[in-house]
Amino acid sequence: MASRPADLSEVTAWRPDVPGVAEVFHAHFVDHAYPSHTHDAWTLLIVDDGAVRFDLNRHQHGALRPQITLLPPHVPHDGRAATPHGFRKRVLYLDTELLGQDLIGAAVDRPGWSDPTLRLRIHQLHEALAQPGERLAAQSRLTLIRERLRQQLSGRLAAPPVTRDPELADRLRELLDADLVAGVTLDEAAAVLHAHPAHLVRAFTARHGLPPHRYLTGRRVELARRMLLDGLRPAEVATASGFYDQSHLNRHFRRMLGTSPARYARTGESRRPGVAPA
Repeated sequence: MASRPADLSEVTAWRPDVPGVAEVFHAHFVDHAYPSHTHDAWTLLIVDDGAVRFDLNRHQHGALRPQITLLPPHVPHDGRAATPHGFRKRVLYLDTELLGQDLIGAAVDRPGWSDPTLRLRIHQLHEALAQPGERLAAQSRLTLIRERLRQQLSGRLAAPPVTRDPELADRLRELLDADLVAGVTLDEAAAVLHAHPAHLVRAFTARHGLPPHRYLTGRRVELARRMLLDGLRPAEVATASGFYDQSHLNRHFRRMLGTSPARYARTGESRRPGVAPA
């Protein structure tokens, strides 16, 4: 009796704490084929390796690595590998309200296209969603992705505008500075400042040279540096300076300063009052 081939599928899925994203799904499939089915969410898919063939509303399509694929809610589709080696994909299931019902027809007619800027933003959003504590970064990425998806589907794609609104940008910076540890979500900031989230991100970036989430991370690293030099342990500093945990602090601290929080703290030990040199 022939042995059954090993299941080579790899699947990771989770529900992030980011409004608008119902589920994140990463998978590597070789032999698996999806039967025809529907979702009650928008399916935003990028392929990292291999290729996918799928039928959408009884029409054949394909998905390759350079492309973005967007499957609309409530429309039947299936899926299978287009090569013997299978495919790797990353999927975001987006709440129907994020894009709206009015664009379903456009997505049925053209579910896939090439857009390097959008693909990069989707990749960056997946990276943010995979790291605890990056909620503001994920929200900033998502609001720009939503804007570009709507432009693509409506046929009104344009170069990203340079938004000049220095007063609004400064008010957002004041809001971020007011509580570095707790932070603020993009939706909360938009409600307080009476501005669209995408406009907030663009205005802040144009005014201050970096997006809001990077500004907040930099300020938190500054706060962590002071705490470390005051003698607090890295584990205490992480949550006290607004990071999710010590690993979250370590990652950003190393990226900004080229060293770990523990090593940075040791450089100041002998210079603190009352501490004798070793």
